[in-house]
Amino acid sequence: MTRYPLFSAEDFRARAQDQKGMPLEEAWNAHGDHALNPLFVARAQELKLRDAAVLVPVVDDGEQASVILTQRTATLRKHSGQIAFPGGSIDPEDNSPEEAALREAEEEIGLSRMFVEPVGRLPTYFTPTGFRITPILSVVKRGFELQLNPAEVDDVFEVPLPFLMDEANHHRDSRIFDGDERHFFLMPYGERNIWGITAGILRTLYERLYA
Repeated sequence: MTRYPLFSAEDFRARAQDQKGMPLEEAWNAHGDHALNPLFVARAQELKLRDAAVLVPVVDDGEQASVILTQRTATLRKHSGQIAFPGGSIDPEDNSPEEAALREAEEEIGLSRMFVEPVGRLPTYFTPTGFRITPILSVVKRGFELQLNPAEVDDVFEVPLPFLMDEANHHRDSRIFDGDERHFFLMPYGERNIWGITAGILRTLYERLYA
């Protein structure tokens, strides 16, 4: 693999396209918070699942890339107020998870697909609410202008990739969910807490590409 500055977008692209370890279709239960919750893993595929995709947008900023994240509006029925990647359900007219993730990013935050290059996927992420999420890794060129959909997104911000890929910033916590203790990762960043699905996907990104 060609060597680029660590945590640059070029390095991220190379790592995304040259993932080592288990094949994607077999690795979903071996990474992130799935690996911390064997009981949930055993139940996950018994749920009535809906397919979804999220965009993991890594912005090309020279030697240090950053990741675009959103804060969902407080009025949403599910995951209100949480930190999230742009994304949502895969619609029948979407030709692929990549197409769904690009469409959702345009609809949620106005990120034009002309600035986005999908470069890979992570293993499927299963949620307790019955979603089967495909994370789409992407490199985003500067020059984009964002326009938030206020019905879905309260805010959008960027976090340095080195911060997110530093294991020292990956804290573990747990809470009771439907009578069972569920373990999860938590990544405090300033006044924001990145946790839940987003932190689980970021932890998987760390384990697949940077650990």
